Amino acid sequence: MKGVFLLIIITEAAASRIQEMKEAEESKGELYLRVGVKGGGCSGLTYGMGFDSEVKEEDTTFEQNGINVVVDQESSKILEGVVIDFKQSMMGGGFTIENPNAIANCGCGTSFRTAENAGTPEEC
Repeated sequence: MKGVFLLIIITEAAASRIQEMKEAEESKGELYLRVGVKGGGCSGLTYGMGFDSEVKEEDTTFEQNGINVVVDQESSKILEGVVIDFKQSMMGGGFTIENPNAIANCGCGTSFRTAENAGTPEEC
């Protein structure tokens, strides 16, 4: 599904921080931001984000705010409409993910579930 636009919004603040992190990586090839979902966490699903140099045939790829993004086929249904932001405070900074598909979130903010996918809940 290469070239299909998946509606994930990466804010300018998040894109700037991702670009800084990407430049700190010592990779000789192209790096993509891989965003995905896996089972786990107290609500059943958790987000994953990291750099990847490989794109699989079934992956969806698109560009958002200068960042080349890759999403696996199963995660794409759950991530549609997600907003990834980076917030800085006096206590430090971190990425936030707002998912309109989530019907429940855990207290720690890293786990969620959707109406169609409850995932595999674990202890936090």
